[in-house]
Amino acid sequence: MDYAILTGFVLVLGVVLALVAQWKGWKPSLLVVLGVGIAFRVLIMATSAVDTWQPVDFINSFKPAGVAVLNREDPVLGSSGGWHFLPTIPYVYGLLLWLGIPWEIGGRLVTVVADIALIPLVGKLAGGPNASLRAFQYACNPLAILVASVHGQVEPVALVFGVAAFVVARGPGDPHRPGMTTDPLALARQSVALHGLAGAVRHAFGPGGVLRGALTPREGDRQSLRRALFAGLLMGLALCAKSWPIWLIPGLLLLLPTFRARAVAFVATGIAPVFFLVTLPIFAGTSLSQIPEVIRVIQDIRPIVGQWGYSAVLMGGVNDLNQEIATFGTRLIYVTLLVTAFLWRRADPIDLTTALLLAFMVTTPRLGAQYLLWFMPFLIARPTRFAWPAIIGASLWAGYGYLYMTQFDSATWRSLHVVWSQASIVLLPILALAMPWERRVPRVPRAPEASPEGPPPSAPVTAST
Repeated sequence: MDYAILTGFVLVLGVVLALVAQWKGWKPSLLVVLGVGIAFRVLIMATSAVDTWQPVDFINSFKPAGVAVLNREDPVLGSSGGWHFLPTIPYVYGLLLWLGIPWEIGGRLVTVVADIALIPLVGKLAGGPNASLRAFQYACNPLAILVASVHGQVEPVALVFGVAAFVVARGPGDPHRPGMTTDPLALARQSVALHGLAGAVRHAFGPGGVLRGALTPREGDRQSLRRALFAGLLMGLALCAKSWPIWLIPGLLLLLPTFRARAVAFVATGIAPVFFLVTLPIFAGTSLSQIPEVIRVIQDIRPIVGQWGYSAVLMGGVNDLNQEIATFGTRLIYVTLLVTAFLWRRADPIDLTTALLLAFMVTTPRLGAQYLLWFMPFLIARPTRFAWPAIIGASLWAGYGYLYMTQFDSATWRSLHVVWSQASIVLLPILALAMPWERRVPRVPRAPEASPEGPPPSAPVTAST
């Protein structure tokens, strides 16, 4: 990389500004926040575009996918063979190439624009008095700048739609204001505490009970169903960019107030992916008989391990195909995420999402540096005690790979890669500590005790988020 010193200076400046903003309690205007975010990203995009070093997949996978669309060739099954997701992003690549925009700019333009749009959404996700501070801290995030402006990886595209889905699902109002708890076990315990066992049964199953209320349309349902529809459509667009936003769906559904709204959002999530799949014969020249093969390739998990965590130790820091480690790691991910979902089942849905994504990072056997961006908007919006050690640690590790290792020839790069990959094991406990452990269980006020003057007035039971 020719501009490593300049890029490194910008990244360090971003970290310093973010930490000083936290210390001083800055609350800059949206105009200032966007100005800083745009300046950082456009500057690094411009230098990266004229650099003699370009990321391998950016040149050998992303560009051929756009060229394939221009040639009405399937970007998944065609001769490019490097695209393993739905063709939505290659359609955009193809359009930019058709407009004559140089690839080194156009390929990064997609991710830079998405990452800039993500800045105010992080503020919306945070809500409350610190919304502008959190947006500013994401604008300064060094990993986001590296992924969007240097690598051109499409994580920001998936995140901008995924975070927008969360914002829409939550709806207007203060996210920190206590709201109704949605955990069934907590509701049952609270109902028993307020009404007694027999009263709780009547409260749940009686003529005016909770069950009938859940199945009967109410006046406010139309608004929540509309939010659910738009949130599901946005999450579907996130899945069109990459497949990993599937881990965002549980948190999205829990943000919605009713079973009916969750069902609408879940169904709506599939609309955009199905649309881009079934229209392949129209836009990419794919035959109908090839669509099952496209689905198989998209769903296939390639067993490339050795760059991250325990797999780097087992593989000696060398990237290679290893089905045994990949299979073990995939099963470990599923078990860990199930346990994590259970432990955070009563937490704020954003905290649940943060916990799931960080747990994935700790247990995955395969990882690209861009994966570490997945949890950044959620962790910045609702930071934990170890949030900044995790943010800085992940950025340092990724920055070493992007800025330092690219200064050398292939042989030297491979020797450095061994050390770099195995050093990632140090990040695992930091990422685990950054999970929102202290917010696993919301504080639920006790049921009021009976007084000599008579029973307390009934009131809705709330849970703090």
